[in-house]
Amino acid sequence: MLEKLDLTKALSKEEYKEKMPLLEAKLGKLQRECRERKIPVMIAFEGYGAAGKGVQIGKLIRALDPRGFEVHAVKRETEEEKFYPFLWRFWTKMPSKGRIAIYDSSWYQKVLADRFDGRTKEAEVPQSLRSICSFEEQLTDDGMALIKIFLAIDKKEQKKRFKKLMKSKETAWRVSEGDLEKNKEFSRYQAMNEEMLAATDTESAPWHIVEAVDKKFAAVKIYTIVIEALEKKIKEVECGENTAVSDSAVEKEKDKILGESILSKADLSLSYTKEEYKKRIKKLQKKIEKLHGELYRRRIPMILGFEGWDAGGKGGAVKRLTEYMDPRGYVVHPTASPNDIERAHHYLWRFWNDMPKAGHVTIFDRTWYGRVMVERIEGFCSKKEWQRAYKEINDMERDLTDAGAIVVKFWLQIDKDEQERRFKARQENPQKQWKITEEDWRNREKWDQYEEAVSEMLIRTSTPYAPWIVVEGNCKYYARVKVLETVANAIEERLEEEKKRG
Repeated sequence: MLEKLDLTKALSKEEYKEKMPLLEAKLGKLQRECRERKIPVMIAFEGYGAAGKGVQIGKLIRALDPRGFEVHAVKRETEEEKFYPFLWRFWTKMPSKGRIAIYDSSWYQKVLADRFDGRTKEAEVPQSLRSICSFEEQLTDDGMALIKIFLAIDKKEQKKRFKKLMKSKETAWRVSEGDLEKNKEFSRYQAMNEEMLAATDTESAPWHIVEAVDKKFAAVKIYTIVIEALEKKIKEVECGENTAVSDSAVEKEKDKILGESILSKADLSLSYTKEEYKKRIKKLQKKIEKLHGELYRRRIPMILGFEGWDAGGKGGAVKRLTEYMDPRGYVVHPTASPNDIERAHHYLWRFWNDMPKAGHVTIFDRTWYGRVMVERIEGFCSKKEWQRAYKEINDMERDLTDAGAIVVKFWLQIDKDEQERRFKARQENPQKQWKITEEDWRNREKWDQYEEAVSEMLIRTSTPYAPWIVVEGNCKYYARVKVLETVANAIEERLEEEKKRG
């Protein structure tokens, strides 16, 4: 999730100066409307140390009437607070109707800083996460506008900011030993944040991840997030309790630069020559043949999901992956549109029916992620349904890995020109014409919509236990090798873990 972000995003000073006055005026107006409609608002800021929570809160409140909000700087529990359930201190800091409460760190410290420092025991974490989800559900069900913002920077940027702060006596106090320790063990702390985000990203209280290396970009994105959330809440109130709001009434054309896109990071120039490919692919296929036998012997199930653009090379990659595998130990499921029976069940039902037993491999050519791509874009499910699907999918994949499965998901990325070239090649080849349909050409017209949906999908559902692997696919040779290398590495990593456990 977090490692997939493009942290190079930035706004020029001119763009920032152009956007901010309009955003500030709009937010001030929305605060007044929330006060008139008695809508309480909570804005929780989380993120890495030195990511700029204080700075961004300072910028956000410039647009607000100070008589209508309060900022809470959340520190460690006091001795008094330790006598109460950990959420007690947040219940007591709840804003009244029409007011705004902003939290510089929040109830998530229980499963982040406190967990890292050992004050929250690992055995407590699952229950704490469940308690947080319940807490937030109670608030939103009661009409709270709950906005959660996570500021992301990388280890290098964080270290640079810490050094700058420590150079001055006036700011050195802001960097604690705990901050330095988290930077030193950045990967471990990031994994805790990943787990927290996946477990608490809900339909009623979703996380908004902000790339915070460039402070101007972060400020504009935060304003945009808060404005859209408040506009949505006001529209819901206007339409009446439990009344669905149409997407068109709430959604506006988003500034493309603010989107959480990661596909642009893929280096599509990566390639292998035919000779390099032949040498690598045969060696990898023989390795996977052996590793497949080990999976069966140790009764480890494996689930591989393939998604990507039409003509992205999924079929070719799957074919090379399975060529040397024992056909008795794997099955490939090409996922089509659900039939009448499948539509009469929960959308995940049909995939649960096809999951592998211990020691077997199941490969899905298209997956349950159709819910947040084609079904989202073509209107085959409601907005509420596809927004809810991110957590449902993460929960399902967690269940699978908790039961011992290896889960790896591939997105085969090609650019639009390469797709067009492949489409035309299929049309001109009588043996491949069946692969191209009018629907494929129609889908190209929605490329930008799919790109936005895919980027959100990758960020929200790439987890430590079921990661997304973006495969640079303009060169089919390179893509096939990367897929096989990834599968081999995933199996070897699991076998190493099994060996350590004895």
